[in-house]
Parts: sequence; structure tokens; C-alpha cells
Amino acid sequence: VQLQASGGGPVQAGGSLRLSCTASTSGRVFSSWTMGWLRQAPGKEREFVAAIRWGVGNTYYADSVKGRFSISRDKAENTVYLQMNSLKPEDTAIYYCAINRQGLSFSPAEYDEWGQGTLVTVSS
Repeated sequence: VQLQASGGGPVQAGGSLRLSCTASTSGRVFSSWTMGWLRQAPGKEREFVAAIRWGVGNTYYADSVKGRFSISRDKAENTVYLQMNSLKPEDTAIYYCAINRQGLSFSPAEYDEWGQGTLVTVSS
């Protein structure tokens, strides 16, 4: 599976961005998989941001983004989105989409496949 993320860029605090990630696979994205967005800020460890259970569509968020970010998916397009509103300077990071074939996880270490990342820079 190849993951292609896009949509990052510079934005002012309070603004919005929408990230997209398309999974290119010779097969299908399985219902048991979880697709997640994780991020890594400069000088910090990679952290969980949001995830969606591909089959049932249940969503999960880090406390730091609850109420501001929204994850969704388009099963027909094998694409997951991250709508980011009310952005803050501390949201500045490289955002990665990733797949966990085993199910839901909040640990970056448990994600099996990673995209190349897209940089989000929020200025104050």
C-alpha cells in the first residue's frame, strides 16, 4: 500500500486547512484497518492526532485537537481527510497519514504503513 498525503502549507493562527491522503493499493482497504493522522513537530516525538476505523467509521482524536479537527474517509476513493480548523502555532508539524492493519491504536509505533508527510506551518 502506498499513501500519498497532500494539503499542507502555511496558514495563520485561527485559519483552516484540509489534508488528504489516498491509499494506492492493488487490493482494497480492509474494513478492519484503521487509518490515522499523526504528526511530528520540530524537536519532538511523533504523536497521534486522529484515526478512523475504515469499516464502521468510528473516529478518535487526541485531546489537543478535539473540537478543532475532524477526520473522515471516502471509501470509494480510498481517501482519508483531516479537516483542521482554529489552527494554533503549536499545530505546526509534519503530518503523516498511516495505516494500522491490526485495528485501532493511539501509538505511532503500531502503524504499519506511512505516507511521506505534509508540512503544516501555523504562524501567529
